[in-house]
Formats: sequence, structure tokens, C-alpha cells
Amino acid sequence: MNREDRIDVGALFAAHPFAEKILRTLEAAGHRAVLIGGVVRDGLLAAWGGGAAYPPDDVDIATSALPSEIRELFRGHPILAVGEEFGVVVVVAPNGTPYEVATFRTEGEYDGRWPANVALVRDLETDVRRRDLTINGLAASADGRVTDLVGGVADLRERRVRAIGDAGARFAEDHLRLLRVVRFVCQIDGTLDPETSEAVAAHAAEIESISGERVRDELLRTLATPRGHLGLTLLDELGLLAHILPEVTAGKGVPQPEEYHPEGDVFVHTVAAVRVADAFVRDPLVKLAVVLHDVGKPEALVRNRGVNMGGHCAVGAGMVQRIARRLRLSRSETFRLAFLVKNHMRIADFPEMGRGKQVRFLTFGQPGEGASLTERYPVFLDLLRVLVADCEASAHRSSGWAPVLRETLRVAEHVERVGDLTRARRLIDGNDLIRLGMPAGPGLGDVLEILHDRILAGEIASRPAAVREAEALVLQARDETFRSRRRDTRPGSEEASFLP
Repeated sequence: MNREDRIDVGALFAAHPFAEKILRTLEAAGHRAVLIGGVVRDGLLAAWGGGAAYPPDDVDIATSALPSEIRELFRGHPILAVGEEFGVVVVVAPNGTPYEVATFRTEGEYDGRWPANVALVRDLETDVRRRDLTINGLAASADGRVTDLVGGVADLRERRVRAIGDAGARFAEDHLRLLRVVRFVCQIDGTLDPETSEAVAAHAAEIESISGERVRDELLRTLATPRGHLGLTLLDELGLLAHILPEVTAGKGVPQPEEYHPEGDVFVHTVAAVRVADAFVRDPLVKLAVVLHDVGKPEALVRNRGVNMGGHCAVGAGMVQRIARRLRLSRSETFRLAFLVKNHMRIADFPEMGRGKQVRFLTFGQPGEGASLTERYPVFLDLLRVLVADCEASAHRSSGWAPVLRETLRVAEHVERVGDLTRARRLIDGNDLIRLGMPAGPGLGDVLEILHDRILAGEIASRPAAVREAEALVLQARDETFRSRRRDTRPGSEEASFLP
């Protein structure tokens, strides 16, 4: 082992002093105890200048001590019984941080998801050889020295992702490993070992046996890396994407107008947009919106008899809701994802909207507080990120998003002076209109929107002025011709609705 094959335990234990106590306590009692898995992998990358985040938030420890022995050694600390039947004990530090301490083990036959049984063992090598990838089979002692029993150090140096032992057997054991392989390639900016790649492709269809929650978690972890486009490409090349997101692979071979999309078909454009997003989008859900932003195009093209893809945003939003259910996304995540897909083209019209509509759009959702635009208008800024990725991956480039950004700055400054919809509602609301003689119904909502838009535009600045304008509009509303002039852009219509 080279001298530099150590991890910086000084930095690690400064952030996780209780982890050091666990290791030292186990060693003092005559047990072998090591840091295992990601903490060692990322520690080596950091030591080599590989840019890995270090020290990590999670620290996993493996030991020759049995669960009963671990409990006895740490009887003065809270113990969480969350996986003791698998040899896992969670010891809670005085500051409340939980640390997973696992007895070395080997596993029986899998059903593609979980082992049928677990046998606890006393030696490290047996434990390491049942793990998935060589770069995850590295261990380190309390002094930082790395133990490599499976060639993980060499693979990590070469940024190579390789299964431990028989690759086919590893993936047959746990089908989720098929996705984990892709995630680790993206995480370490590496390549996939040819034998491992062949095994993934051979077992690709088996990913359908994995629950939507587990697929979702791995997919989002892959997109959270700076190489989501590589993950999307690998998922496709290995045959996995067709099983987890067939709606995305449906974009292959679907042509687009060359003057707008010289890059290629819908799928090629999608990968290019994710590549752009990788440079500045950190939220994996927003990046998933980039993956799905044009998912409605194939169906829209069929609906429009091959003439164009008009309406693909609304079609895509409906598809996204089905995808979100399949991936077990929360209600709020589903709403956010569908909103971004449905409105990713509408935001391009932001500079041409009336000022009242602009304020409504910018402040949609739950505006926050803070100095940055992202903190104050998170929903709108997420949508702007999707627009930038979409435009930069097409012929539009900055001409598609720069005017929107400029107008966003103007409207944000206007909101600072005039206020948002909350202030408009304080000046005048539906109860005021009813008191003025306006009957409840769609017409009341039309009048109220007109009033609120004028307040948001700065044309009405006070309560008395709002009431005077309301009186005039209520009188006008009594004329049947007013109803015939109701605007097509009222909330709820296809053009104006912000809701997915």
C-alpha cells in the first residue's frame, strides 16, 4: 500500500469525534473496527485532490464485534434497534448524531432485493467480498490506513467502476445495484468496467422489480451530481432508461424543426439540456424537470397529426403527474415538477405580459424572504433555470432567456415598491365587491382580477382608490356585454393557469 493511501482522519474526527470514540472503544476491547464504504472512498479522492466532499455527513463503521458486544460497550449511550437482525446497531452520540455500527457479515440467497438471511462473521474480508463495487469495498483503520482486499484503490485511481467478483451475481442479488453503478460513475466522473457494463445490460429489465421509492432515490442522487447528462446517457445505453422512464426514451427519433433544434431529435435535445443544467442547477428535482420538460412532444405530435407539437407542455404536465406517482414523489414535489414542465415555454413570454400578470407570475407560490431573487421567488427562479437549460441546448441560446432575466430584474424591483398579491387582496377583496352589489359567480372573479392587476401594476395605490374603481367596474359588470368581453387569460384558462 502506498504511503499516500490514507484518509485524513484528523479532519474526519474533528467533524465526527464520536466516530473516533467508537473505533477506539471497539479496538480497546480486542475487536477489529474500521471505517467502511463511502467515507473511505471519498476520503481517498479528497486526499488525491479529486474534489470529493470531505468529511462526509455520514460515517459507517464495521467491526468484528457482535451486536450484543457493541451494546455492552456503549451501554451508557442511546442505542437504536433498527437493524440488529442484520448485525447493525445505531449508537447515538451525545450531540444526537447517530452512527451505524455493523458487524462483519455474509449474506444468503437474495430475491433481487433483500437477502434471505444474514450470517455474522468475525473477519473483514468475508464482509467486503459480499459488497457491490470495489470502490465501495475499501476500509480504513482509526489511523487512516486503507485496507484494500478487492482492488478498489487501483479502480478509484483510474476512476473505474467495477463490481466485486462476478458482476452478474452482484446484480442478481440486488437489482437496485444496476442504478447504483450509474450513480457512482457520475459521482466519481468515471467509466464503467466492460464486464460490469455487460452484466448491467443483461439484467436491465430486472430493475422493474424495484419499488418506485428506491428507483426515485437513486435517480435523484444521480441527477444531484454535476454529471446528470452522463447518467442519462448511461441509463439509456445500458437499457435501464426504457424501464424506469420510457416516456423519455420515446423522444428518440422524434424530429424537431431544424431551425430551432439543429442539435437533433427530442431525446438528443433532452440530454443536451441536462448537460447545460449540470453546470448551474444543484436541485435534483429541478434537473428532473429538465429531463422531463419535453416529454409531451411525441404525444402532442401524434395529436396534431404530425403537423407540430403545439400543446406539448400541457400534455407533458399530465404525463409528469403519472411519472411522479410511479416514482412515489410527494404531493408538493409532484406539483412543483408538473408546474415546471407545464410552464417552461410560457415563461419565455414574460417580457410581453402586462405588469400585473408579471407580478402574479413572479410571486407565484409562497414567496420567501432574503436578499437573493432565488430566496424571494424560488418557484419562478426554478422555472427560469429550466428555460436557460432548454434555450442553451437549442438554436435560441441566450436570445431565449436573457430578455426574461432582464425583465425579471425590473419586475422584482417593481414588486419591492408596489407589493405583491397579498397587498392587493388587503386593498380589495371579493367581500367588498359583494357589498357593492356584485353577485357571487365567475363575473366577480373577473372584476377582482382586473382590480388586482391594476394594483399590482401600480395604477391603484390606496384602499379608497380601489373601492372607487370597484364601484365603476361593478356598474359596468351589470351590462351583459361585459360578460362577452371576459378575457381569455383569466385564471383557470389554459393560457393563464399557473397550476399544473
